[in-house]
Amino acid sequence: MPSTLAPPANDLREEILRLKKKRNAIILAHNYQIGPIQDIADYVGDSLGLAYKARDTDAQVIAFCGVHFMAETAKIINPDKTVVLPDKEAGCSLEQACPGSKLEAFLRENAEKDYYVIAYINCSAHVKALSDVICTSGNAKKIVEAAPAERNILFVPDQNLGAWVMEQTGRPMHLWQGSCYVHVEFTRDSIAKIREEYPDAELIAHPECTYAVRMLADEVCSTEKMVHYARGSKARNLIVATETGMLHRLQKEVPDKNFIPGPTDHCNCAECRYMKMNTLAKLHNCLRDLSPTVEIPEDIRARAEAPILRMLELSK
Repeated sequence: MPSTLAPPANDLREEILRLKKKRNAIILAHNYQIGPIQDIADYVGDSLGLAYKARDTDAQVIAFCGVHFMAETAKIINPDKTVVLPDKEAGCSLEQACPGSKLEAFLRENAEKDYYVIAYINCSAHVKALSDVICTSGNAKKIVEAAPAERNILFVPDQNLGAWVMEQTGRPMHLWQGSCYVHVEFTRDSIAKIREEYPDAELIAHPECTYAVRMLADEVCSTEKMVHYARGSKARNLIVATETGMLHRLQKEVPDKNFIPGPTDHCNCAECRYMKMNTLAKLHNCLRDLSPTVEIPEDIRARAEAPILRMLELSK
């Protein structure tokens, strides 16, 4: 049985790169991952960008440094590739808010409403398999605008993102009552307090934030669009109301700006405990052992693939 111990820290990066080459692997990392993982990844981005990279890669192994639903998405569109996740317990409060069995029961009980189901990508393969199309925070507005006009929309699982999309499009939707536990910790009071400290700062907020925080923001956008906004902003200081891992990428790509983590009522930053479960040592071990792998029953995988591909087509 292989040792669970990784090499000393100073050798870890070189060993990961060696294993990546040996395994014909690609390392994908979400913007919320720790800095050392972002720095060694082949691509760092939001869920939409990661989905494209997973679809287009020629690598045989995908090491997905994110949370479980992201690695599942990569496996859904790459059934013949090996997809590994550094920590199999890296979950998501949004995914947990909408179990597939509950969505299935809801749709059955409300069959007469003929819902067109738009699922935020932060959900399980089972939920994706029950959906008509997937969206991310970066393309949700476009996906909703493309929905059939004659159908009722059910938006799952994030009520805050769904509410923001309704504000942007004017399209009524039935919202599943789920939320990201990290983003709802930003409050009107916590943001007002940091703006008193930095009165000249602009506020960038993720649409998973509550309405009260979105109303205070200079820009509400996905993590990928935060990079573009920061580059074009004339402000020197930018308060970022999203998971703090995003600041690492922002500081690397827009070094002339000062990025301030949006505080919550409880602390000066907001970290996702699931995103931070992945470490360099766990990335090393999953490349070495090709474990833990992501596996999905074929009937669910095949049904989940169609709405993901529909999203990618509509997002061009």
